Amino acid sequence: MNLVNRFLERTEYADYEDFRKNGKLKVPEKFNFAYDVIDEYAKLAPEKKAILWCNDKGEEKTITFKELSVMANQAANVLKSRGLKKGDIVMTMLNRRWEYWVTVIACHKAGIVIIPATFLLTPKDIEYRIKGAGAKCLIATNEETVLENIDKTKPDLPSDIIYFTTGKRDGYADYTSEMENASTEWERVETSLDDESMVYFTSGTTGYPKMVAHNFLYPLGFIYNAVFWHKVKDDGLHFTASESGWAKCSWGKLYGQWIAGACLFIYDYLHKFKPTDLLERIEKYGIDTFCAPPTIYRYLIKEDLSKYNLSSLTHCSTAGEALNPEVFRQFYAATGQKIYEGYGQTETSIILGTFSMMDIKEGSMGKPSPLYDLHLVDENMNDVQPGVVGEIVIKIQKPQCSLVYKYHNSPELTKERLGDGYHNTGDLAYYDEDGYFWFIGRTDDVIKSSGYRIGPFEVESALMEHPAVLECAITGVPDEQRGQIIKATIVLAKGYEPSEELVKELQTHVKRTTAPYKYPRLVEFVAELPKTISGKIKRADIRNQHK
Repeated sequence: MNLVNRFLERTEYADYEDFRKNGKLKVPEKFNFAYDVIDEYAKLAPEKKAILWCNDKGEEKTITFKELSVMANQAANVLKSRGLKKGDIVMTMLNRRWEYWVTVIACHKAGIVIIPATFLLTPKDIEYRIKGAGAKCLIATNEETVLENIDKTKPDLPSDIIYFTTGKRDGYADYTSEMENASTEWERVETSLDDESMVYFTSGTTGYPKMVAHNFLYPLGFIYNAVFWHKVKDDGLHFTASESGWAKCSWGKLYGQWIAGACLFIYDYLHKFKPTDLLERIEKYGIDTFCAPPTIYRYLIKEDLSKYNLSSLTHCSTAGEALNPEVFRQFYAATGQKIYEGYGQTETSIILGTFSMMDIKEGSMGKPSPLYDLHLVDENMNDVQPGVVGEIVIKIQKPQCSLVYKYHNSPELTKERLGDGYHNTGDLAYYDEDGYFWFIGRTDDVIKSSGYRIGPFEVESALMEHPAVLECAITGVPDEQRGQIIKATIVLAKGYEPSEELVKELQTHVKRTTAPYKYPRLVEFVAELPKTISGKIKRADIRNQHK
């Protein structure tokens, strides 16, 4: 059993047009995910599995919804015992520890605002986030490198910050132990739909990270992610490859999947990503539905996938950045699984997607979710016609689920970004005659060369079709004659070495694959691309090399 029918008017649709028109949420007057979803499952299906957790040390843990409800009560009591109350802010750096999921539910029960942060933060990052958000408590994974960075930050933070970690460590309370010994009883704390519940820091590809605040309506929109994009199964096992510090975790391994009755598969590791680790666990645990960013799929297709039994997979999806068509084709050829693309932001749930009732167009982001009133507009906020590039914007509705409702501690930015009744994504796209959207790039990333406007993604996609290219980034370099010329920064696949001959071969390949004027006049081979700690390519850093 699952709870989807409680929050969605219909669950079956004849086609996309039916879905777009009639796939509407039933928004309750009061809603708290912890009480209205987790505690409901604990009553109705107490033995239903909520979490299957394992780590790279061979440890495993299964948590039912009844156990999750009780553990969240205990965690809430631990926080309450330290004086934390409704409206206070707790930051987590728990990586993929199972305690993170317990803590989210505990914070929702107590009305405490949670800030999920990545375990990869440097001391400077930690200080910026805790001071900027006004956090009163930090809960971290008991990993040496993580705690060392926190320890370096402590002298620069307020003296009354409460520090927890998942084990024994000087200077930290033992969160896991205190949780196990806390009371299992909890007296309900009332929250309203407009209370702040979760704050995410953006990935910071174009500047300092912003604090995106969500309210208690935030979880509901993720029904569209889980049911119609991930296509999770009731009592199935869903795996989204994300750690807890990123909004992709809420997208793929928390809210919508639990509403839909799926069990979350969580693989906890600290070392550098190894594609074979994921493949081994998909095979071992029989994972049904899988979602990962394009970066991971790019690495997976370089492995010999025939060595692994991936027959349990029924649906695969991707988000985080645009998926190159060549990656789609190679993965499909190797596994028989198509990759369903989705697009959204830290501020949203899925905005555009190739939903399960749709045909896939390779390289397209898909079509709009029924959740949002989406428009593609020009610089004057006028809707553009098919084939014309515009910015993706969302007209804010009341009530509006799963859309940033303010920027934490920043009324000026809130007014700038949301004050005119629209959320401007800053992403450019166009749509074709069939209504499919095609990503062009961030407004800052578009290259203007000899009168042409060139999106980096289309050139990157052309390069990715060449077997020598593992990863690449396209940027503009100032040029007196053309305004800008196109530069390709390339990470080569195994077995290839930089050479002038390879440069010419790649340039010719792009000319043949896309319009000739889009070929990169400048090519640089690098060992790795500059990326944010969330793994997104920092094209701004590459551009700044040529200022």
